[in-house]
Amino acid sequence: MDWDKLRIFHAVADAGSLTHAGDALRLSQSAVSRQIRALEESLNTTLFHRHARGLILTEQGELLFDATKSMNKRLDAAAARIRDSEEEVFGELRVTTTTGFGTLWLAPRLPKLYEKYPDLKIDLMLEERVLDLPMREADVAIRMKEPSQADLIRKRLMSVRMRLYASPEYLAKNGTPLTLEDMTGHRLICQSPNSIQVSAGAVLVQHLLTQDIPHVFTVNNYFGVLQGILNKIGIGVLPDYVIEDFPELVRVLPDLESGEVPVFLAYPEELRQSKRIAAFRDFVQDEIFAHRRRIREAGDPD
Repeated sequence: MDWDKLRIFHAVADAGSLTHAGDALRLSQSAVSRQIRALEESLNTTLFHRHARGLILTEQGELLFDATKSMNKRLDAAAARIRDSEEEVFGELRVTTTTGFGTLWLAPRLPKLYEKYPDLKIDLMLEERVLDLPMREADVAIRMKEPSQADLIRKRLMSVRMRLYASPEYLAKNGTPLTLEDMTGHRLICQSPNSIQVSAGAVLVQHLLTQDIPHVFTVNNYFGVLQGILNKIGIGVLPDYVIEDFPELVRVLPDLESGEVPVFLAYPEELRQSKRIAAFRDFVQDEIFAHRRRIREAGDPD
């Protein structure tokens, strides 16, 4: 089969549209259509069902798309290895993690990574959806649970617990709750029970909501929860790592916290020799060690 036609087929199947695929490939819609027709004729089969809303793969098209996805994955991995210099760290590194961890812990520390590797380009993808590393949706991930895929290298970085925090100004004005029952006099800021979040955090939120707290402000990520706390809206549920960068926050009800949430770094086996991956992995591990040391020095055993 013609490699160029397969490349165009993959773009069309991925986009579900001749127009969008043409835009991505910088080809006209008619040129894309001709290539798809020629590929269908060479295979003597129909690859797409055409309808008003776009294109849907036929069964034969699905088989070919599975093959081109696998090819793309291997080509991306080969390109990544080729781009890695023996002496230098440079090029693009696609990193995925949750919005909370990415905004509250990782992003503030990236200047240190750029100081050491100025030619490294980080593409940071913050979302709760777990991106598929073997299919090269990202190069490396920091996840709040152990990855289940077998063809990933994974390393446990640290453990996190969800706790209650408030601003000193809020507590000075509204008082500090001493028991869980006292929370009924405060507004709780937390992630919505319906939003995607780590299970330990969800369990803590559900427990708090059983206390018949009349005022609740929900946000779909921890960055929003932090903004609510800093703006004195109420008492919020946050991961404990935020305290290092926001030491002014006051922990409320110190006996109440979630179970441990493990934090893992993972990347595909194919990128084991990647200089960019190694640089990022070592940077994150060094920052974790420094974070733990500062916490110990502050007198918090957790």
